Formats: sequence, C-alpha cells, structure tokens
Amino acid sequence: MGKLFTELPWLNMAEIELNVLTGQCLNRRMDDVTVVRKEVLAWQNLRDNKNAKVNWQFTAEDARIKLSRLYPTLEG
Repeated sequence: MGKLFTELPWLNMAEIELNVLTGQCLNRRMDDVTVVRKEVLAWQNLRDNKNAKVNWQFTAEDARIKLSRLYPTLEG
C-alpha cells in the first residue's frame, strides 16, 4: 500500500495534463484520427518546449489540514 501513495502524485499530474490536453487541443470535433494524432503531437511539442510544469497550490501537509474532512481517520 505504501508504494501506491508514493505514485499518486504522478497519477494526479497525468490527470492534470489530460485535462489540459482536452481543453487546449481536443475541444473541437475532428473527423479523422490522423488529424487528432497531428494535433496531439503538435500540442505535446508545444508543452515540452515550454517546459510546462504542474503548479501545486499547497504542500501535502497543507492539503491534509485543509481537506481533513474528506479523509476519515482511524481512532483506536
């Protein structure tokens, strides 16, 4: 279970990138898969050249405090 928690930030970043891709590139109808591939490749190159990074708004510790009501605790 511990390994899963260390990998979650990567899953969060992947989800964020997919949302950015959807909003910036896949937000219109494309009738041909070749066009989709070209558009995604162009978007990916743009993101890579900009050296885009995820901007975390707060630390994990801040998140635990702020979002504590969403995560139950085990009281022994």
